[in-house]
Amino acid sequence: MLFKKKDKESKPKKEKRVPVMKVGTHKKTVIVLWLVLIASVSFGVYKNFTAIDMHTVHEKEVIEQRIVDTNKIENFVKAFAKSYYSWSNTQESIEKRTTAINQYLTKSLQDLNVDTVRMDIPTSSTMTDVKIWEVEAVGTDDFTVVYSVDQTVTEGETSIGYTSAYMVVVHVDGDGNLVITQNPTISSIPTKSTYEPKIKESDGTVDAATTEEVTEFLETFFKLYSTATEKELAYYVSGNVLEPVNCDYVFSELVNPIFTQDGEQVKVSVSVKYLDQRTKATQISQFDLTLEKDSNWKIVG
Repeated sequence: MLFKKKDKESKPKKEKRVPVMKVGTHKKTVIVLWLVLIASVSFGVYKNFTAIDMHTVHEKEVIEQRIVDTNKIENFVKAFAKSYYSWSNTQESIEKRTTAINQYLTKSLQDLNVDTVRMDIPTSSTMTDVKIWEVEAVGTDDFTVVYSVDQTVTEGETSIGYTSAYMVVVHVDGDGNLVITQNPTISSIPTKSTYEPKIKESDGTVDAATTEEVTEFLETFFKLYSTATEKELAYYVSGNVLEPVNCDYVFSELVNPIFTQDGEQVKVSVSVKYLDQRTKATQISQFDLTLEKDSNWKIVG
């Protein structure tokens, strides 16, 4: 008999295990890794703080300001103008003027002004007034000065008054000495403004009885105000709102008083007409006052 040999059952192949390295918490490697982590975090925090510090540091530029006495500059220009705008058509006068203005001008300006006034001109000039209108710094050591001069110019038998405006540049050196570096140049001075303040009007907030009381109080007060002593004023005025003036004025009348109510107070805008006993002219003073009533009316502001 033939027997078939049974096939040997194939055994499943064993899977290869991936080697895993087990690290215990007590291993030196773990300690080293923790130290590296802590060091990294610490360095990051440090960089963060130092970065903030760098952004919050601002450089400050300290500019030293130089204080210059503008009165000195003004007086310098006034003295120059008195010589520059005064002459007569004689050789002696012209030479005297030239010597005088050279005390204020640079050498180049001295040369420039040699023939500004000559003997053959038919006029003479007298400066009667000089006004300084503006002193403005230009850079560190130079100042522009705008001024006007009133001068009387005589030609023959005719004398005419003129007002003119000019600008010069004054240099101030480290020792505080001055010199004019730009010749008098035609300029302009401020003129009257067209501004008009808003006219105040009573708004009807103060009743007729209060208006009459306050008017009577003000008339009484201003009759004695011009000659009142500090003790006398204390009855009508709180603190130092109005000081004694001690003037020889005689009260005439209140002109157009304007009354407005402000809480418990009454505000008054009024012109007061006086006769000046010295000049015999009328003097009109304007006051903005605040009044309060306790037992009596009193000026508190």
